[in-house]
Amino acid sequence: MDIKLSFIIPVFNRPDEVDELLQSLVEQDFDGEFEVVIIEDGSTETSEGVIGRYIEQLSISYYQKENTGPGDSRNYGMKKAKGNYFIVLDSDCVLPSHYLNTVYKSLQNDFVHCFGGPDAAHSSFTTVQKAINYAMTSFLTTGGIRGKKRAIGKFQPRSFNMGISREAFEKTGGFGNIHPGEDPDLTFRIWKMGYETRLFENAHVFHKRRIDWGKYFKQVNKFGMVRPILNKWHPETAKLTYWFPTIFMIGLLVSLCLSSIGIFWPLYLYGLYFILVFVDSAIKNKSLPVAFLSVFACVVQFTGYGLGFIKSTILVNFSNQEPEQLFPKLFFKNLQKRD
Repeated sequence: MDIKLSFIIPVFNRPDEVDELLQSLVEQDFDGEFEVVIIEDGSTETSEGVIGRYIEQLSISYYQKENTGPGDSRNYGMKKAKGNYFIVLDSDCVLPSHYLNTVYKSLQNDFVHCFGGPDAAHSSFTTVQKAINYAMTSFLTTGGIRGKKRAIGKFQPRSFNMGISREAFEKTGGFGNIHPGEDPDLTFRIWKMGYETRLFENAHVFHKRRIDWGKYFKQVNKFGMVRPILNKWHPETAKLTYWFPTIFMIGLLVSLCLSSIGIFWPLYLYGLYFILVFVDSAIKNKSLPVAFLSVFACVVQFTGYGLGFIKSTILVNFSNQEPEQLFPKLFFKNLQKRD
């Protein structure tokens, strides 16, 4: 197959991120041609000036549109793109120089209609960024679903680092209007169409996640609220493992209560788990401060996700309202058909 690659990058008020991402594309160890499609999703602070500095170094297509969310913006970009295989990235990612060569060779050697790659913490990241990255990617916290060989179940690509063929995009219709959650929703529809997904383990990106603890809690809380909606839409994909954060936090509260009456062994088990997280993070990040914050990041993640999951599970399954009515902030309404 003659693979023609197009990067699809939606952006919202992040010109500095676009600058870093485009510079990493310039530095790719790749001899072939590729296209970069940037979609300005209703930004008031545009990347137009930044893009002008790279126009002679990269083949860039730049579009400005009203704000309709990242999923719809990706669809917009894929419709406009010239390539037959799309690489979808978040604007807060930076690519190592081998990235594109790794992706291209992987597709040439064993073609797949949809792939995903992992994310990693760059050495320049802050301590908080590294801790959050650990919590989002570790097998001890997420089961490795974001890019590990030991992942529980079939691999589900995420749109911060995801590839999809034009054929699969056109057959599925692309991303839906839910956010977050548009990634697994698309993956499940890709599977239903008979296509496979695969992990390209060496095609990692450095994902900055420029968020503080409050924003991180809000993000994982939304992840928790989205999952029961996806379970309703795709019941064959529902798993007991999605309950783990909720069960984990309920168990921790029960353990704390039991310790007040002299029963300590359940709390010791939690202590052992947090020690494992600390040691694992310390080894991987080579930093004790990051290890300490990784434990805190795990607690924030489980609490936020668990609360969102139980709330959404109750409302989605015991309410007569549709998810769009129950959680309007999880859906973008202003979607339009475009050529």
